[in-house]
Amino acid sequence: MINTVAQIDYLASAGHTPWHRASALSKVLLATGLVLLAVFAPSLLLLAGLYAVAWTLALTARLPWRLTLVASCYPLVFTLLFVLARWDGTAGTPLRLLLRPLTASLVAVWLVGTTTYPDLFAPLSRLLPRSVGDSLFLTYRALFELMRRTTGLWRALRLRGGASGPVRRRLTLAGEGFATMVLYGFERSERLYATMRLRGHSGRICGCHHFAEGSRADLLVAAAGLIVTAGAVLLWRMP
Repeated sequence: MINTVAQIDYLASAGHTPWHRASALSKVLLATGLVLLAVFAPSLLLLAGLYAVAWTLALTARLPWRLTLVASCYPLVFTLLFVLARWDGTAGTPLRLLLRPLTASLVAVWLVGTTTYPDLFAPLSRLLPRSVGDSLFLTYRALFELMRRTTGLWRALRLRGGASGPVRRRLTLAGEGFATMVLYGFERSERLYATMRLRGHSGRICGCHHFAEGSRADLLVAAAGLIVTAGAVLLWRMP
């Protein structure tokens, strides 16, 4: 999973499509509208249309379809249990329950895959308390480094026979490895905070304002929003 997120994060910075050039604020508003429609839409036809729109956004942003499919299907692990519990013998109910999270996750992949993380977290930091917004920003970046260290630690354990032998020995080694990662996390956070202080940390990390700077590419986002709105009005009451 972490490799999938890392690839999407890279595409957000390396992409050159109009979706990448559009402002983060306009894309966040469009994505929010699509997710809300996917959650509350009663029409199966409308849900199918929203799913098609989400795929159109992802493919026109030149996101690899296999990577997009894998990233957007993670919610299925939890949704399938809910579908089985709520199934009433019809085909419409499971389709609705599946299309809602799939559409929402696909829209999220498009948003993250076309928006660099500083621009993505900047508007969130205006809505959330400062400490929460800054914590999310730092956690997102630290996640990649922590997972890389965890992967290296697991590989070292396997090469040195830590994944074999009695269960008690393996649990002991796993606990020691977890403790090592916790200590590494504390040490890294202290070094990161010291670096920020040396570089003039002013109390807000996501302080950029260009996430709301408009461009011609925002017209494409607005057009997509109008099309989705018109489709929702026409298909809302359809079965």
